[in-house]
Amino acid sequence: MTYVVQEKSGSELNRFYEEDLLIHDWYRFILSYPPHLVKDYIKKFDISLEQCVLDPFCGTGTTLVECKKHGISSVGIEANPVVRLMAQTKTQWNIDGYGLVHHAESIAKAAYLRLVKYGNELKTLTEEQNKLIIKDSISPVPLHKSLVLLEVIDELYDGRFNNYERTAFAKQLVYAFSNLKFGPEVGVSRKKKLDVDAIEIWLQQVHQMAKDVASFQLLKDVGSVVHLADARNISNVLQPNSIDAIITSPPYPNEKDYSRATRLESVLLGMVTTKGDLRANKENLLRSNTKNIYVTDTDEKWISHHSRIMELADSIERKRIELGKNSGFEKSYHKVVKLYFGGMARHLEELKPKLRPGARLAYVVGDQASYFRILIRTGEILAEIAQQSGYQVLGIDLFRTRLSTATKDQLREEVVLFQWNG
Repeated sequence: MTYVVQEKSGSELNRFYEEDLLIHDWYRFILSYPPHLVKDYIKKFDISLEQCVLDPFCGTGTTLVECKKHGISSVGIEANPVVRLMAQTKTQWNIDGYGLVHHAESIAKAAYLRLVKYGNELKTLTEEQNKLIIKDSISPVPLHKSLVLLEVIDELYDGRFNNYERTAFAKQLVYAFSNLKFGPEVGVSRKKKLDVDAIEIWLQQVHQMAKDVASFQLLKDVGSVVHLADARNISNVLQPNSIDAIITSPPYPNEKDYSRATRLESVLLGMVTTKGDLRANKENLLRSNTKNIYVTDTDEKWISHHSRIMELADSIERKRIELGKNSGFEKSYHKVVKLYFGGMARHLEELKPKLRPGARLAYVVGDQASYFRILIRTGEILAEIAQQSGYQVLGIDLFRTRLSTATKDQLREEVVLFQWNG
């Protein structure tokens, strides 16, 4: 399975160009920005081969992979463990492709034999695991085949190849084996996949990965590292004065639970085993929705002096009271706004010692109207926060517009540009 692409002419659809599929296609979010956007800002910032680019919300590694394709060193920060694994794998190209394929074929052969051994007995998830994933995420037979394949991958573990094999498994688990759909929210398709040839699909994915890496062997030694960390707390993650540019896209302030989109692969790969694990992971994420805010959160203190944000939060709370909306989530909408922008202010403050003088930053963000249809001008507010934090705002570029499901208006998705002068 590959992702939908877009033509190079016409409106911006936030999708790949066909030419960008190699490596990027191994695993990505539907909502992630396209590689050609990264290319645009590598060129606009005139980033040289001697410089280093940071993506502090790196997700599946779009910025990192594109930098490496251009011979530019990069650093990523990602708080979601399974996503960090995918980004890390996508930037490690110093691999024996022939050896990877040979090892994967050995796994496939053993997995087919294991399926015969199981006969009509189906492997299942534990009760705890089932509670962690979306109901009906995957049908019994595809789940059984997935678990058998994963069992053999673990038994025939080879440290040289394991990350690639698990990345291939994660992608096809979601897009070929499961019943999940993304539109862009994750949900369950009405038409269920009752059976799939999971082993063969996985093997073909590994073959493609080996083929992709072979195309970039001249760039295999370009540096790239991905840290498992909270972008709001990076004092011990990055070296001082080490970053020349940032190209990134933080979460937007809305009701999308980003951890939910990776729940199935996180559980099957053993990166989330309990509700405690899930909460611990979510606590390291920027507060962007009501499902990951906690009574101990204090990020709002970073913007308590910012009148526009405080008034925005107050207007959302007034609208809630006016409409008589009293659910726990609705009562927290105004808190999300303060915690989100407070978290971004905290993040920008943490960055300062890590940036070289003259470092330029590009943040892809989107306006929102999720909370009682009150418009949140995310880009404008982020620019104000950056300026108050001592950054020089260079401008705001329009990336694209998209239709708001709440208001039916066209919302702006923008790239906020600023510079740290030291």
